[in-house]
Amino acid sequence: MGLFDGLLRSGGAGQFDSGSASSNAIELTKRHGQVSLSKQDAATGHLRINLNWRMRTSDIGGPQRESLLRHPFKALKPPEVVGHSMSMVNVDLDLGCLYELTDGTKGVVQPLGGFLGDVNAPPYVKLSGDDRFGSASGETMYVNLDQRESIKRLLIFVYIYDQTPAFDRTQAMVTLYPSNGPRIEIQLDERQPQARSCAVVMIENVKGEILVRREVKFVYGFQGELDRLYGWGLQWGRGYKAKSGR
Repeated sequence: MGLFDGLLRSGGAGQFDSGSASSNAIELTKRHGQVSLSKQDAATGHLRINLNWRMRTSDIGGPQRESLLRHPFKALKPPEVVGHSMSMVNVDLDLGCLYELTDGTKGVVQPLGGFLGDVNAPPYVKLSGDDRFGSASGETMYVNLDQRESIKRLLIFVYIYDQTPAFDRTQAMVTLYPSNGPRIEIQLDERQPQARSCAVVMIENVKGEILVRREVKFVYGFQGELDRLYGWGLQWGRGYKAKSGR
């Protein structure tokens, strides 16, 4: 059970389908950090946002891996002995979204507190579930861009559950799948060993144009610190996430 920031409200649940995407990709980097969904005719339908991560290969095994490099004959031991330390660090990344609508409504969509959102009603953002194990599917969120006129800005963020600051030990990536055109990838590849949260990407309605801008800003606190960094102005309190499965 972990303790971190939770918004003082309630939420809902559910799942639904998303649009298709082509096989090629656009990677947002520090040098090329923005793309317009409107200009590639992708500002309609469901925008699917996926968080996926795995442990860095160089970190799997920890001290044991270093020992194998120095003493290669230890590799002859049974696999379950050699790889035993792979599960010692349990990293649980969560996907969230701070939203602001054009009518001034503000809030959060995240697993903590059950703020799962709604795709057909405000905030037009929906989290499909909570992946606590880094599975192949990861965590997925949907944005209803058919309601883009109601959306002012969305800050997609990732935070570490269970107070284990280990961004530097994961290979995390957030991928956006528009209803049309290439997918958009943002890698969380900066070494920030003590960070607990990361603002990943901003989706903004600028005079009717839907822009996607890379942020990748790590902070050492939780959602409340991201709120202060971007001036959302929400009221935050301490929150827990239940220990039961999905």
